[in-house]
Amino acid sequence: MSFPWAKHYEPKQPLMRWLDEKLPLPRLVYNAVGAGYPVPRNLNYFWNFGVLAGAALAVQIITGIVLAMHYAANGAVAFDSVERIMRDVPSGWFIRYAHANGASMFFIVVYTHIARGIYYGSYKAPREMVWLLGVVIFLLMMATAFMGYVLPWGQMSFWGAQVITGFFSAIPGVGETIRVWLLGGYAPDNAALNRFFSLHYLLPFVIAGVIVLHIWALHIPGSNNPTGVEVKGPQDTVPFHPYYTAKDGAGLGVFLLVFAALIFFAPNLLGHPDNYIPANPLSTPAHIVPEWYFLPFYAILKAFTVDFIFPAKLWGVLAMFGSILLLFFLPWLDKSPVKSANYRPTYRIFLIVLLVDVLVLGYLGGAEATPTTVLLSQIAAGYYFAHFLVVLPIVSAMERPRPLPNSITEAVLKGEGGTSPAQTAAHGHATPAAAE
Repeated sequence: MSFPWAKHYEPKQPLMRWLDEKLPLPRLVYNAVGAGYPVPRNLNYFWNFGVLAGAALAVQIITGIVLAMHYAANGAVAFDSVERIMRDVPSGWFIRYAHANGASMFFIVVYTHIARGIYYGSYKAPREMVWLLGVVIFLLMMATAFMGYVLPWGQMSFWGAQVITGFFSAIPGVGETIRVWLLGGYAPDNAALNRFFSLHYLLPFVIAGVIVLHIWALHIPGSNNPTGVEVKGPQDTVPFHPYYTAKDGAGLGVFLLVFAALIFFAPNLLGHPDNYIPANPLSTPAHIVPEWYFLPFYAILKAFTVDFIFPAKLWGVLAMFGSILLLFFLPWLDKSPVKSANYRPTYRIFLIVLLVDVLVLGYLGGAEATPTTVLLSQIAAGYYFAHFLVVLPIVSAMERPRPLPNSITEAVLKGEGGTSPAQTAAHGHATPAAAE
């Protein structure tokens, strides 16, 4: 959807007019990220993270293409080919560290992007499709990251592949068949390495395609904003360019500084030292863990230790995948007419508890399994599911939200902008008009 007051693209140069007639790519860019795209005037810096996610994906694709030119997807030489990239390829160490840490930066940005969407209600109507496509992107990222983690063919790569693909063997009847089909054998070897390398190369381009759909779906209703109040007129918006291109540029500069610090000063901070040991099928690491961005879900998997009708392993696998798939149903689990948590004080408290819960799950996912950590994982996993399936529906039906401003401009002129809960009005019911 283009707002009626959006600026129209009017090329002034003859060459640009000719190009606009034959291939209107400049018009498309102008309407997508230029002055032809009106955006709510009160967006804060949390809205930078969508652009940062795109930048992180671009880094991953570019560095990945270069690495693929020198990588050998063969179990006998895969580890050595990575070490050769580090030592013999010009700037290979930089490209490899940029790719490895770029994955972590990508997940940091996307997790923040998801958290912002949950806090400000960006999954609610009319943006359900934007949210659903975002969850699809998240799933594709996880699949891509797992396959990429296997490729260095170190100890954690090999045994991580062994453990993760072993999840499928928990499926009654056909599980082992599926696992063998995925690996191309009974254990990770050349067939699995070639398959994972091929898919790891392909999936980032699939992610890029879904991102195009994600942005397309966003442009139909327009961007959400910190108040959750929909745009009412031209006074509520500003052109994306130059206002938000400048703001995104500043955010990108900070992102690149942090990224550079990670590459140059702590390139192995988020990795695992066992992956500098060549894969050895005869030597199991003392403690097998996935990458940090999978740890909360890994903790949910480990929380199931008792067989009940089905093996505990199957329940753990179902819970792990279910914890991600729950996000697809979030637009319909939250029935509150108010989007932003700034105006939902009770909901905001439970969101803070959820954030702490996910951080605890992340810590427990990387900890060794002991009676204490297993018990804590069970409690944390229980709250995670309870938040979405019990707390959220009840709170959204019973809480008393704060009154919303009548428009985005009103919030801005009052100095609220919807960005600070302390600046919102006193407790009370939101009017139906304001909650639309």
